[in-house]
Amino acid sequence: MIEKNKSSLTKIPKRILGIDPGTNALGFAVIEVEGESIRLLEIGVLHLKDKKEHTEKLREIFLEIQEIIERYLPKDLAIEAPFFGKNVQSMLKLGRAQGVAMAAGMTMGLTITEYSPKKVKQSVTGNGNATKEQVADMLVRLQVLESGKFPLDATDALSVALCHHYQAGKPVSTKKGSWASFIKDNPGRAKG
Repeated sequence: MIEKNKSSLTKIPKRILGIDPGTNALGFAVIEVEGESIRLLEIGVLHLKDKKEHTEKLREIFLEIQEIIERYLPKDLAIEAPFFGKNVQSMLKLGRAQGVAMAAGMTMGLTITEYSPKKVKQSVTGNGNATKEQVADMLVRLQVLESGKFPLDATDALSVALCHHYQAGKPVSTKKGSWASFIKDNPGRAKG
């Protein structure tokens, strides 16, 4: 009979890297989740305005994200999806920054998950139309972030990491069906 040591079966904390992509400023945050406890390990912004060439910015994003991953060894990278704006050129550059950050995570073996800005805000504040300031305030109220002045790019990245943690507890339904089966299963909800 093999005797198991219960102390060796303790659950390993989960680490999540959250990213708010950008080509001039990229926000990042690393959280550690253990049971009900959420601890902020690092939060910050990669400032890229001083880089003249767009390719220099992308290279810097790739290298810096890999350094953060090596430092904290997260298993998941959660990233905010770019929202559709009027300036196509800006969208293209933002999409490249997001892609490079995702590639940095993929080459390091992380699971990559993308969330819409609305989903992130909804997950953290309960309001998908919350302002960046309201999101930052909620992070303080949730006691994930100490009160103080943090750049909004950084607090956005933290909210993306939290969104990923919150979504992990809500499995996506894989139930398939038809309208006929819905009506059969929900007779009081169908109107004739």
